[in-house]
Amino acid sequence: MADHHRAELVVEALNMAHGRAGMKPGCVIHSDRGSEYTSAQFCDRIRELGLQQSCGRTGSCFDNAAAESFCALLKEEIGTRIWPDRATARAEVFNFIETFYNRRRLRKHKTFGYLTPAETRQRHQHTLAA
Repeated sequence: MADHHRAELVVEALNMAHGRAGMKPGCVIHSDRGSEYTSAQFCDRIRELGLQQSCGRTGSCFDNAAAESFCALLKEEIGTRIWPDRATARAEVFNFIETFYNRRRLRKHKTFGYLTPAETRQRHQHTLAA
């Protein structure tokens, strides 16, 4: 979370996601066509990590449906109010993602076995290891 849309913001987010999720070479990183995602800095980092870049079509929210769905849920759950400062907003978003969304919220679909996102990831990693 930052007060700008420069490439280093998404490069830092990519580095954090890569470190936390243990992304393997070939993993697909999908984004829209914002300037920070099409920057040489971001594209170079994706190549360095051995990942694959995917960009949605211009004006098509359906190409990035998972992210669009998550953002809608985030807005619905914590609202679109004004926080007293960036640190408070960051803490509330972090709390929502890490304590509720990833660990307690059930994915309400039989395809996912009614598991949380964390359980779904764990099951997928176990399947890959087998």
